Amino acid sequence: MERQVDRAPGRRARIRAFVAIGIFVALLAGLFVYQPDNLYLWIKALHIIAVMSWMAALLYMPRLFIYHTDAEPGSPQSETFKMMEQRLLKVIMNPAMMISWVLGLYLAWSVYGFQGGWLHAKLLFVVLLTGVHVLFSRAVRSFARDENTRSARYWRLMNEAPTVLMIAIVIMAVVKPF
Repeated sequence: MERQVDRAPGRRARIRAFVAIGIFVALLAGLFVYQPDNLYLWIKALHIIAVMSWMAALLYMPRLFIYHTDAEPGSPQSETFKMMEQRLLKVIMNPAMMISWVLGLYLAWSVYGFQGGWLHAKLLFVVLLTGVHVLFSRAVRSFARDENTRSARYWRLMNEAPTVLMIAIVIMAVVKPF
């Protein structure tokens, strides 16, 4: 049985992730070359898929931190959490965030010309969500060095930040209150 801290499963996961991202980018490139009448809807759908992936990772990462906080530094359990956090960050969180930003900015520019108070508010909340992403990325590095100074309670509270920001972002995008 392969252990999750072995490098081979990580390499295979990375390869699968790169293949998936490659397919995603090829689909996107094909859409821009072909220019279907419903290009906007395709871009919007791909943007939503990327955002869903990003949010899934942002909601899962602090759960890993909560359990990792309780693991003894250097223990097999701690080493497994380190690997899980690294893979989640590099294989899902970072690519999903980048794709979300690129497609979101394309939609904001091509459809709305960056106009509208709701859009500015949404972008502010997305910037704040990106700040949470950066905080989690730094925490991954801190845990990797066995230098976490935060409590499990802190990570339970931080688990709510992506949810609150997601609610605000969705309301801005769907309701467009101003």
